[in-house]
Amino acid sequence: MELSPSRRLSCVCLVLLIPLGWPALAATEPAILTLARSEQLALSADPEVIAGRSRALALREQAVADGQLPDPKLLVGVWNVPLDDFSMKKEPASQFRAGIRQAFPRGQSLYYRQKRTEWMSQAETALMNTTRLAIQRDVRENFLELFYQEQAAAIVDKTRDLFEQLVDITRAHYASGRVSQQDVLQAQLELSRLDDKATQINKQADVQRAVLTRWIGEAAWQPIERRFPSLPEIADQASLQAALPDHPAIKAASAQVEASQQRVNEAREQYKPGFDVGLEYRKRFGNNADGSDRPDQMAAMVTLDLPLFTDKRQDKRLSARQQQAEAAIQSRERRLRELQRSLASDFSRWQRLGEQETLYQTQLLREATENAEAAVNAYQSGINEFNTLMRARITELDIRLKDMRIRIDRAKTQARLLYLMPQTAIATPNQSGVNP
Repeated sequence: MELSPSRRLSCVCLVLLIPLGWPALAATEPAILTLARSEQLALSADPEVIAGRSRALALREQAVADGQLPDPKLLVGVWNVPLDDFSMKKEPASQFRAGIRQAFPRGQSLYYRQKRTEWMSQAETALMNTTRLAIQRDVRENFLELFYQEQAAAIVDKTRDLFEQLVDITRAHYASGRVSQQDVLQAQLELSRLDDKATQINKQADVQRAVLTRWIGEAAWQPIERRFPSLPEIADQASLQAALPDHPAIKAASAQVEASQQRVNEAREQYKPGFDVGLEYRKRFGNNADGSDRPDQMAAMVTLDLPLFTDKRQDKRLSARQQQAEAAIQSRERRLRELQRSLASDFSRWQRLGEQETLYQTQLLREATENAEAAVNAYQSGINEFNTLMRARITELDIRLKDMRIRIDRAKTQARLLYLMPQTAIATPNQSGVNP
């Protein structure tokens, strides 16, 4: 049938307009939330990371100011002014003075003060990097737990379809007199229990999404990818152990130790005298007895501190700074031991979970599926009872959920181990920001 000219024109317009509508259709498709995108969103605009970066920059600027001499002082005034008529020319001792004074702190205290603030800035930078690593670790664990809940819901939903078929089969057998009413009721009960399990799983998924909102905002409620999240490979235990002193948390503690040592050095400088240097111009008024002008004068002076009695000030301050430095050293040692303990525990757990994962993947899943299929065939043939069939199906469900639980727990343990190897675990986020 030949189309009319107007009909042909409409078809051509439709063909031309379809490509224009593709972007709009693509824009309406929901975004898929991946683990990598979750990490990027969390690290791009986290308030704690931004605050840490600002503190580090503030201390870096403060270090420059701490190394400078105090501002000089300007001295302006009049001396020896008579109170009867306030005449500056009547008394030969009357003077106008203008001068400048500069204070020089004791020893190299300015240098050590500047170095202390610089080390504090480095400590803040390392703490910021530690925070970023902790956020990345927490987001990974949270996303993995959400992925488990989503996969568990899919497994339960698939099992529910099988249980619905069992209910239909049982009802048909009951109608033919092959099974009792109790078997029908038990089949319906197990189906209701699956519905309850699905509700609990969905509740936990909502909880995990709410927790994820803390880092990535409303993007946490987007659909997540169905592929198992991939994580960077981890090194062997010996390499992880050797890398622990380079962890940002240890670098922060080491920087704090160095800052404390600079305080000790600054306290030692307090045993040295500080001094002020001044220079004055003195204007004299009136004339001498012979009628000549009185010459102007100048004065130069140096004022020294005398740290003679040090037992109640310098000695105590130095002792306090030394104790603070020792406390910082012990704090670093405690932090390093905590990381070492975490490494030993998590690496052992990661290995054992790997052994379990292999067992489930190579044997238990296959055996559970074969057992469930054999139970169905035997039930339909009248060999097995209904209880045997239900136990086989429930066992298969439990093993599938357990397999997913083991895989997720191993991945979460891997995320904690990646926290201990920061040189490959974290990437610089897009500084322009990513909108959830």
